[in-house]
Amino acid sequence: MTNSFMKIAEEALQDPAQFWADAAGDIDWITPATTILDDSNPPFYRWFVGGSLNGCYNAIDRHVLAGRGEQAAIIYDSPVTNSKRTISYAELQDETARFAGALKANGVGYGDRVIIYMPMIPEAAVAMLACARIGAIHSVVFGGFAAAELAKRIDDATPKLIVTASCGIEPSRIVDYKPLLDEAIEISAHKPDHVILLQREQSAASMIDGRDLDWNSEMAKAEPASCVPVKSEDPAYILYTSGTTGTPKGVVRPTAAHMVALNWSMKYIYDCAPGDVFWAASDVGWVVGHSYIVYAPLFYGCTTIMYEGKPVGTPDAGAFWRVISEHKVKAMFTAPTAIRAIKKEDPDGKLIADYDLSHFKSQWLAGERCDPDTLRWCEDKLGVPTIDHWWQTETGWAIASTCLGLAGGLENSPVKVGSPGRPVPSWNVQILDEAGKALPAGEIGAIVVKLPMAPGSLPTLWNNDTRFLDAYMNDYPGYYKTGDAGYCDEDGYLYVMSRTDDIINVAGHRLSTGGMEEVLASHQDVAECAVLGINDALKGQVPLGFIVLKSGVARAGADIIAEIIQLVRSEIGPVAAFKLAVIVQRLPKTRSGKILRGTMQKIANGEDYPMPATIDDPAILDEITAVLEANNLIANG
Repeated sequence: MTNSFMKIAEEALQDPAQFWADAAGDIDWITPATTILDDSNPPFYRWFVGGSLNGCYNAIDRHVLAGRGEQAAIIYDSPVTNSKRTISYAELQDETARFAGALKANGVGYGDRVIIYMPMIPEAAVAMLACARIGAIHSVVFGGFAAAELAKRIDDATPKLIVTASCGIEPSRIVDYKPLLDEAIEISAHKPDHVILLQREQSAASMIDGRDLDWNSEMAKAEPASCVPVKSEDPAYILYTSGTTGTPKGVVRPTAAHMVALNWSMKYIYDCAPGDVFWAASDVGWVVGHSYIVYAPLFYGCTTIMYEGKPVGTPDAGAFWRVISEHKVKAMFTAPTAIRAIKKEDPDGKLIADYDLSHFKSQWLAGERCDPDTLRWCEDKLGVPTIDHWWQTETGWAIASTCLGLAGGLENSPVKVGSPGRPVPSWNVQILDEAGKALPAGEIGAIVVKLPMAPGSLPTLWNNDTRFLDAYMNDYPGYYKTGDAGYCDEDGYLYVMSRTDDIINVAGHRLSTGGMEEVLASHQDVAECAVLGINDALKGQVPLGFIVLKSGVARAGADIIAEIIQLVRSEIGPVAAFKLAVIVQRLPKTRSGKILRGTMQKIANGEDYPMPATIDDPAILDEITAVLEANNLIANG
């Protein structure tokens, strides 16, 4: 397979089946697929049909058999418990086989679902891989998720068993998981047969006789289980997208397709080699954690970091640089919001100088739109390529990115600030207007992906083909609707400006709130920001900016607001009608770092809103409401 970007991208679009057939040769099959791409029932495309393989074998056993059992597989680094642990591939094989045996002993078999409700500890990865070992389907739910939301996932996935821990640990508090889990099981219609619980020393949980089982006791008596053949198109896992009302969408990840795609990405996107240390600073509850904490690094034979801490406060804004230095991380992946939090506390990057980053080669950003100021800060302070790339829970890996592992790397595809790069080979990204007509370069429209999507993306939703069609396929027949808006430039670089719902209509002009945020973030005193559209009787909508200042800024807030209003007028023009902004102490976010713009918009418009299931701290919404009320910025308020 050639690795010249332009050539490989062209080949992948012309013959995606051959392109991915070649890539499939880099994983271990029990029975090779008989059909690479089944396109007989669009839009329900299926990859690698008719084969069999095992995800746990590809993540662990094959590396041990190749003589690399002593290499570190997982490095657990937990500043919140002041503990660290290195687990070799051989040790991970033993623990995973034994926990797979514990699952089997408690009635879990091929195709059964297992919900995993755990913090960022190695046992979470062991539980995921153990499911893959015996052909069970896991569904990881972010540890500490609200009981009502957990119950929805229990009822939709109908798990045979739930795996949990007694608590999660935040910098300032202990989050007891067991009461939340007990409540969720009580209010759910479906009841799991058993709960396997890992007791953590920071907070012990009570056990229910007959249902609840102790992790250590089950491991001690378990017979190690072997890897079983899994059909290549069977689900590896279900991952629920965040939902505030109704049943969340259960994204299905097909077994072989996600293995082939993730294995390919480690070399050709992230430029890693087996044995390299890769760190995705996320959580196993999110898609980044599934793809790039657990599966992709282990499929490719890398060492992965499991970090139980924060970018700031554990203990300071140098936490990420310590981990990179201490564990010789080659490539690191986090959300822009994490970098902004660091930049807010250490704007000059002085703490970076305390650490040896000589092994560090690339910084990767994804999860939300990356403003140019954040990307430039990383490039300047870290001195390594900083690459924004774009993907979604539904896709499982990058749709657009600079591919460092392809020939020429940055020379052939230099980073353009504000863009996550060109579409990755085999992703056919297009920009359409509301009527489904292709738009020329530079014009904002709906970002869609021409079918079939690349391997690893969702083939449907769990037990809900109709919702899959309604949510993703029906609005633009022949295309997957990403829900994002943006444009492509004349060089084919994609610019993701906002969610489609965040394109606001100001007196007939369609404007991107993301473009305005980009301007606000360029101000020297702004740590982070959000812009949303609020109702206006004359113009339909007008933009409202929320500003968080950098630490130590002592200037008058009114002066800063006046400057940013003028900045938007200068950069975008009077058409933006940007005249309203407020300074807040913090922005409401999900636990994965996404700003809850929709909820803020409802507050400003005086509308009722459900409490977001994924919100990190509900008290922030009261703070936002108080600031808007004080500035008379709530409609009908």
